[in-house]
Amino acid sequence: LFVTAGQVSDYIGARALLRRLPNVKWLLGDRGYDADWFREALQDKGIRACIAGRKQRKTPVKDDKRRYKRRNRTEIMFGRLNDWRRVATRYDRCPKAFLSAIALAAIVIYWL
Repeated sequence: LFVTAGQVSDYIGARALLRRLPNVKWLLGDRGYDADWFREALQDKGIRACIAGRKQRKTPVKDDKRRYKRRNRTEIMFGRLNDWRRVATRYDRCPKAFLSAIALAAIVIYWL
């Protein structure tokens, strides 16, 4: 988990995470991560990508529709975190304080 600036695209975050990915079989991602270089990098690491292709893509890519629908669990988790106004609007300028607020919100959500 790391924090980027608000205007940073998903590609930059994906590039930073590539080096730290654990040994997994699949990576589920939304259309924001649909890039040929990212798919190739995942394939080089032995990770199968389950990322829906963008609508503007000239050559469609295959993805596992059933597995892709499981992303809703992640989307629900981010939705619950965004119920916390401090997290949703990022009141904290310091990344450590912001990550601490996320951790606190996640703990409270988990226990409720």
